[in-house]
Amino acid sequence: MSNIEVNGKSIELDEDGFLVNPEDWNEDVALILAKAEEVEELTEDHWKLINYLQDYFKQFGIAPMVRKLTKQSGYSLKEIYELFPSGPAKGACKIAGLPKPTGCV
Repeated sequence: MSNIEVNGKSIELDEDGFLVNPEDWNEDVALILAKAEEVEELTEDHWKLINYLQDYFKQFGIAPMVRKLTKQSGYSLKEIYELFPSGPAKGACKIAGLPKPTGCV
């Protein structure tokens, strides 16, 4: 496990870089996690997906399956990979502050 420092607060990450406590997430945390995933800038499209993931997680307590993510967000899988090169589970969910999705390697 490791930690990141965000605005003077130490935030714990698991061995794969996901937040241990999703409640620690905020936009500043997202910016730091994005850089770790080689996403240099979070655009409006990034934020639309991040907000969708956050809302889904708050409602259901899990990350959406990829098929549901593409259908409900309006972004194709190709577009999601263009925004989050490490993918919807590893990259997008991590930056959105969700726990590591089940089945994610």
